Amino acid sequence: MSSSTSEAVVTGVGGITPLGAGIPETWRAMVAGESGVTRLGEEWAAGLPVHVAGSLPVDPVSLLGRVEARRWDRCEQLAMIGAREAWQDAGQPQVEPERLAVVIGTGTGGILTTLGQDDVFERSGPRRLSPYAVPMLMPNGPAAWVSMELGARGGARTPVSACASGAEAIAMGLDLIRAGRADVVVAGGVEASLHPFCIAAFAQMKALSTDDGDPRAVSRPFDAGRSGFVMAEGAGLVVLERAGFARARSARTYGRLAGAAVSSSAHHITASDAEGQVHAVRTALRDAGLAPQDVDNVHAHATSTESGDLAEAQAITEALGGHVAVTATKSVTGHMLGASGAVAAVAALLTLRDGVLPPVRNFGEPGPGIELDVVHGEARAGNWSAGLVNSFGFGGHNVSLVVTR
Repeated sequence: MSSSTSEAVVTGVGGITPLGAGIPETWRAMVAGESGVTRLGEEWAAGLPVHVAGSLPVDPVSLLGRVEARRWDRCEQLAMIGAREAWQDAGQPQVEPERLAVVIGTGTGGILTTLGQDDVFERSGPRRLSPYAVPMLMPNGPAAWVSMELGARGGARTPVSACASGAEAIAMGLDLIRAGRADVVVAGGVEASLHPFCIAAFAQMKALSTDDGDPRAVSRPFDAGRSGFVMAEGAGLVVLERAGFARARSARTYGRLAGAAVSSSAHHITASDAEGQVHAVRTALRDAGLAPQDVDNVHAHATSTESGDLAEAQAITEALGGHVAVTATKSVTGHMLGASGAVAAVAALLTLRDGVLPPVRNFGEPGPGIELDVVHGEARAGNWSAGLVNSFGFGGHNVSLVVTR
């Protein structure tokens, strides 16, 4: 297979996060080490054990218009915002509809619609349900709506692999291009599940931090004082193109998606497993044709849980060695679940473009057993050439992506 067929480059990025209503605003805040985690001010949060979250700084309806937004669940709204930004950023590639695909992952899909419509059903009966309920709650809704927006007939797919969903969607996009089934793929992840039920459920399993201090200081990846993750919402999308297709239209590129790997630990439904993560990292490197010493930066999964961060730190050390600089975007965004891996992939591409690795906020002293070069205090400038993005999910889902200049 020729390189123009097998190689994939990224020509556009888009998204919305607790740091900003778009990638430029998000990236500026991320590099500055600013936090998007805030205190939950809604009445329903008062009785919960958790009072902080990574909420969006703007109502997505204000970006879309009420008439258009009312037919979409919040996760679909975020996917549309991110996809439109990425498509514009890529220069709106002119591609045959059958050669254009969409892959958008999510952990929970339209959970806000599911829970909200169940409340309506219990309170007012079946005739009061919204006629839009089913297309709003189905997990494939974001991919379906984006495919209709762009006229993509090459497939609209939805990997649902918990917190690894967005990264797995990008890996799937790479597979489609390498297999010769698409010239352009819009890929990424989305999540919008800030609801009392969801927060209470994660809190009940002791996954969330109950720290009630400064919200900006709660998410502490790799730090000795970490106490659980912070739930957040958001979306991250990229436009992948076959290298030859992008070259033919003189497209600007952020970098190359050089390799990807998807593995399953088959170990435990929620516990992290370093062995499975090592396998994913090594397989992604082999797929990219790189050696461990070729990777100079890692955008870690690093949720700020005690066991999860330790397992990943051990996996990074075993798979790559101690030379690599490590950052963790969740320290400033919180954990966007199915969107986090895609947002981290965008950050990894911007690291290559700008030569700067964002700092990990709230990192002071590494936790026991964590022997990593964690970037903290301020962003680190460098001639970065190859980045690894890790994304792991409940169920033993492991995804690693490799991006290069």
